[in-house]
Amino acid sequence: MTDLGKSLRMRRLSAVGDGRYLFVPLDHSVSDGPVVPQARWNGLLTALVDGGADAVVVHKGRARTIAPGILRHCALVVHLSAGTVYAADTDAKVLVGEVEEAVRLGADAVSVHVNLGSDTEHRQLADLGTVAASCDTWNMPLLAMIYPRGPRIADPHDPALLAHAVNIAADLGADLVKTSVALPLNRMAEVVDSSPLPVLAAGGPPDGTDLISHGTSLMLAGCRGLAVGRRIFSSPSPASLVTRLAAVVHATDAANATDATDATAADAANTGTAHHPSTIATGAV
Repeated sequence: MTDLGKSLRMRRLSAVGDGRYLFVPLDHSVSDGPVVPQARWNGLLTALVDGGADAVVVHKGRARTIAPGILRHCALVVHLSAGTVYAADTDAKVLVGEVEEAVRLGADAVSVHVNLGSDTEHRQLADLGTVAASCDTWNMPLLAMIYPRGPRIADPHDPALLAHAVNIAADLGADLVKTSVALPLNRMAEVVDSSPLPVLAAGGPPDGTDLISHGTSLMLAGCRGLAVGRRIFSSPSPASLVTRLAAVVHATDAANATDATDATAADAANTGTAHHPSTIATGAV
């Protein structure tokens, strides 16, 4: 079977076509509860698309509620893993969907969550391998969301540990990998240099500081994209925040990334949207 289908889908995952990615995960409705009230759902999606998000990440049932016209310039990633904050083991994840379902929904990719160091790591790794094989059958891109997270992890921001994580994603058949950030941020370059896959940095700054500067530092460290959920959908102005992040992600070089940061910081100062404590990320990203 030709891999044309996968190539077309991979191209749609980067709306600009530069192989860089701004993904907005919205799968928190399973893990933590509603992202926004239902009456605001379509408005949030429209804001993300208008702002320049390359893709949104949702579960299969939620994908069925999205009007086709809303994702006119934005890819759809269907998340296949689930777990809730009420579980006896909050690091456990189970598969709740199949690649075939994502194909029927018109998805451009699927994603699977793995927590390294968790008590159920072995099951999650097996699930990632199984989904990767199915993705090969259907020419579906696979995003591995893989984090050092569990009772055996002393430092989830250790660059060596993160390098191990992204290479597991590559070895088990993923096409893209999303993982936690190394600290200090400049050591994310070590993680990126170790990876045969494009690396997307997950979430906002752990201390809740400026998201734009944080994203710029990660892109300058070599990341191929950002995956930011809670900091965006809890923002009073999601479209504006996505626009500023997209300018950072899709800057063509380091100088442009810095220019984008300076410009968006000035815009934030002029509009009063520089930083909102309510958008500090906690938990899922």
